[in-house]
Amino acid sequence: MDGIINIRKEAGYTSHDVVAKLRGILRERRIGHTGTLDPQATGVLPVCIGKATKLCELMLDKEKTYEAVLLPGVITDTEDMTGNILERREVQITAEDIMRAAKHFTGKYGQIPPMYSALKVDGKRLYELAREGREIERKPREVELFENTPLSFSLREDGYVESAVLRVRCSKGTYIRSLLRDMGEYLGCGACMKSLVRTKAGVFALTDAVTLSQVEQARDTGHLEEILLPIDTFLANYPQGTILPEAERLLYNGNQLTLTMLRDKVSLADGDRIRLYDTKGRLIGLYFYRKDKNLLQSEKMF
Repeated sequence: MDGIINIRKEAGYTSHDVVAKLRGILRERRIGHTGTLDPQATGVLPVCIGKATKLCELMLDKEKTYEAVLLPGVITDTEDMTGNILERREVQITAEDIMRAAKHFTGKYGQIPPMYSALKVDGKRLYELAREGREIERKPREVELFENTPLSFSLREDGYVESAVLRVRCSKGTYIRSLLRDMGEYLGCGACMKSLVRTKAGVFALTDAVTLSQVEQARDTGHLEEILLPIDTFLANYPQGTILPEAERLLYNGNQLTLTMLRDKVSLADGDRIRLYDTKGRLIGLYFYRKDKNLLQSEKMF
């Protein structure tokens, strides 16, 4: 079984829980997820199966889109509502203030990751240190927000914001909890994340995602092939090339290739990736172009 299933993760499951359950449902050991979601978060979690697990690392690099609820005036140790409330502050901010903060945190900025995260410091994960009651200095990491758009607001009777829904499209390594924390500090009232839904990860969207129970039902009714996406679904944004018959053996063995060995003319810049197919139309590997040698070199073989 080789391919990708676009899972709709439900609240209460860790990403590892999803993988473990799928191993039982599909009776397949080679399964890996493509980007951790916190247990209380929901939404898109593409899962790679069989040969597709070679793509997990590449998928982690893709931009992701979220819908998050910002709760101003509440500061917690986990930066979301699953943690202990450390402080409550008076909130007198307007929708315009939220929009100003969202604009301020659009683009690149240095984000300090949360203590309750899986990042390692001196061989120990931050959340392990946090559970021991320790807080250590963390260096800011550059992240990029391609979009940070307020979608809606809940207002109190006095007209001030009670909560706000934001759509965030961002680079890998971005902690949405920490973004909302930083927006709260910028506004002077503090904030935490009330809820989070990942609506897109790379080419995979929430509208096409399936739950674990739907995967189990598809298995029982013999319709797994309808939700198991082919490996090249993820690679659709890369150009494709078909090898000439006389060079097929070189492709199968993962050897270096020249552009003249492809059936169609392809224009590539240094470092560009290309998915290569054999003469039967089967995806064989993902290659990248080395301009200095004018050669295609294998990166992932399927």
